[in-house]
Amino acid sequence: MIVAILSLTLLGAAFGILLGIANKFLRVEGNPVVEELLALMPGSNCGQCGFPGCSGAAEAIVDGSAAPTCCPPGGKALAAAIAEKLGIEVDLSGMVDDGPKIALVAEELCIGCCRCSKVCPTDAILGAAKQIHNVLREACTGCSACIEKCPTEALVMTPVPVTLQHWVMPKPLAA
Repeated sequence: MIVAILSLTLLGAAFGILLGIANKFLRVEGNPVVEELLALMPGSNCGQCGFPGCSGAAEAIVDGSAAPTCCPPGGKALAAAIAEKLGIEVDLSGMVDDGPKIALVAEELCIGCCRCSKVCPTDAILGAAKQIHNVLREACTGCSACIEKCPTEALVMTPVPVTLQHWVMPKPLAA
């Protein structure tokens, strides 16, 4: 028994060292600009931009095949931050930014069809078949993918409620 434990421990240590060495020498370096843009993005991987996740959108923005305004959940603030990071000019006049929003379920209209929960990229919608659904505020990214799938229009996008976690101190007014 002790021989088996000792041999498995030695095998695990040897393979761990080999993996560490392989990681050191076989590492594939990514584009640091793409990584910086990815850190700015919401990370919901909702696909509203037309790319497979936020990493695909960041790569497309860096190589010039997508505009900095391609991320709807990020809004004007994200587009301005991306343009500043890349040092390019971007026209934000055409963008409508109502601020951050989350989905809300009208319980009297929900029939429990589960169509909304199947398309939610962050699993923010909870509920079972033929039961009223609910949205987890902390998990909802405001992508509005669920709105089109609801047959009873029980889901609506509402502004993020002001709570201690979401409150932002307004900037002082100029005198």
